[in-house]
Amino acid sequence: MVSRTEDPQVTIGQGTLRGVRLDGVRSWKGIPYAAPPVGEWRLRAPRAPEPFAGVRDCSRFGPIAPQNEHGPLPIDPGLTIDEDCLTLNVFAPATDTERPRPVMVWIHGGAYYLGSSGQRMFDPSRLVERGDVVVVTFNYRLGALGFLDFSSFSTEEHRFDTNLGLRDQIAALTWVRDNIAAFGGDPGDVTLFGESAGGGAVTTLMTSPPAEGLFHRAIAESSPATSVYGRDRAASIAESFLELLDVAPADAGRLRDLPVDVLTKACVELVQQVPARVPGTLAVAPTVDGDVVPHYPVATFRKGLAHRIPLLIGTNKDESSMFRLMKSPLMPITPDAVHQMFVAIAADHPDLPADEEQAVAAAYPDYPKKRSAMEISRDAAFRMPTLWIAEAHSRVAPAWLYRFDYATPFLRAARIGATHGTEVPYVFGNFGVVPHDPTFKLGGHRTAGHVSERIQRRWLSFATEGTPDGTGEEVGWPRYDEADRTTLLIGKNDAVVADPDRELRRAWGEEVIGFT
Repeated sequence: MVSRTEDPQVTIGQGTLRGVRLDGVRSWKGIPYAAPPVGEWRLRAPRAPEPFAGVRDCSRFGPIAPQNEHGPLPIDPGLTIDEDCLTLNVFAPATDTERPRPVMVWIHGGAYYLGSSGQRMFDPSRLVERGDVVVVTFNYRLGALGFLDFSSFSTEEHRFDTNLGLRDQIAALTWVRDNIAAFGGDPGDVTLFGESAGGGAVTTLMTSPPAEGLFHRAIAESSPATSVYGRDRAASIAESFLELLDVAPADAGRLRDLPVDVLTKACVELVQQVPARVPGTLAVAPTVDGDVVPHYPVATFRKGLAHRIPLLIGTNKDESSMFRLMKSPLMPITPDAVHQMFVAIAADHPDLPADEEQAVAAAYPDYPKKRSAMEISRDAAFRMPTLWIAEAHSRVAPAWLYRFDYATPFLRAARIGATHGTEVPYVFGNFGVVPHDPTFKLGGHRTAGHVSERIQRRWLSFATEGTPDGTGEEVGWPRYDEADRTTLLIGKNDAVVADPDRELRRAWGEEVIGFT
């Protein structure tokens, strides 16, 4: 039974925060890390948080970023939606210590237009107690308000800043640097970790000059690292968004006055349209702006210019099956859509060989059957960018590569497998928190618990000791390098395998394939 004792208070520069203690974890939720991004500050870079008088109640999560209330990602009960959403949450062990604790900062996923830090799956209590760490989660701007680039429509009267969602993340990390010591955390020992769009944010921030020094290790789970676009494509997508709103580019300043639900509805429509028009692309994503993102992240890694910090990175074996199940356009999962993706990539890269699609398809014996098309899509979006990054980063800093292969009996029987996002409950140790989740309909809960314990030990070992070897109970996980390309396959039992993606690497070649 959960027991609640005295409410812990912490004083920082903004004021005094009153949190909650439940058993072995203290938490402070809904702490503003930036000023409200509303009114004239909509679509502008985040500003410093405002101080508050008295004692602020931090017992509940703050509002989540505007998004589709009835979308594919359920919103947990009790969470509210509001444009004033730039808050974070701190979770710390209930016991005090003289030695500052390592800090882990989580970036949630959701294709850059969905999700929040308040999802029950992301409750870090087990990580906090098991690892004796401080964990921070936070909300950031999503969709049109966070990842559309309207800067090409800026005027002297109406200025639009770039990469607002990434700027929010940097503001949250800056807050952690400046304040986490008050919660017992070590600002010089921060591990940034995230999944999907959150993993993409991790790999992008590893190439962002304003983020340098704000975190010291990184974990990127299923990062869509090549889903970062140039200014021309970003401007074109932003113009399509204005068309949906029936707003002329010259009148883009109206974006500050339109109701937020109007912007959200148009963004949902845009998210459907863009990948249908150009398979393999996203409507909302980071932009190469020459500032927060100076260059394409994978190219930056290839040049050895990413922040030289330890990196743990990997993907799931069956990433794309979820998108088939949801009938989502976010990934091209039919042979025709995959073909159109290669046609569009060739248009972006006229220097690619004319038979690039055929060369890649040779590694998938059943192509163009639908399952092979899904595998190509998986590798284009997740596996190959991850391999390119691991290979490049291993030349300049420690890197570890994994593939999450574990699936419960039901997920295997349903031909879903280890799909996108299925590793997340194992990382946090939270099962059964999603309504109507069929994962354990055919059993497997005990095995899943053992897999979760191993992953948590490895992730925590990486965050606290700098290597993901766990406690000695796990098999050793050697660093990734180009000599043997050692990869950890996470299944019912872990296995260390040399270069399990050899054929894929050879088929895709050395050239980074993605959209500009």
